[in-house]
Amino acid sequence: MRSSQVKMHGPEHHFLIPAVMLAAYYNMKNEPQQKAAKIKEARQRASKVLGGFCGFYGDCGAAVGTGIFASLVTNTTPLSTTTWRLSNLLTAQSLFSIANHGGPRCCKRNTFLAITVAVNFTRENLGVAMELNDKITCEFTDLNKECLHKKCPYYKGAKE
Repeated sequence: MRSSQVKMHGPEHHFLIPAVMLAAYYNMKNEPQQKAAKIKEARQRASKVLGGFCGFYGDCGAAVGTGIFASLVTNTTPLSTTTWRLSNLLTAQSLFSIANHGGPRCCKRNTFLAITVAVNFTRENLGVAMELNDKITCEFTDLNKECLHKKCPYYKGAKE
């Protein structure tokens, strides 16, 4: 997220989430040969999730990104049964977490929230345990004029 190519707010976060999750997932499963093709497909899918999706369509792209991750690791299609449920359930749980923290938008906060939900979901439903930093502190407050400050769980002063 520190890269100059990743703006404070923007649709690049919609790809960042499945890319990070796919990389971690296939690293944990010791299946690196799967990673590149899955990340390439995630980029294609995420490119269809427009900026401002959260406000204009009522579904934050960060949550959609978790669904992209789940659908790729489970090889889900629109005709799948059990895995279709899992992909949609992860998206719903991510969106629920994001929605409960309220607006306005913050792509960094929503990315942290979505990845946290996805890591826990992956452990519980797919049997792959990834490490999760439970002391995430946002470094982007000064770049976000809509920052929630102390109402954000990742705000620098929130954990003191």
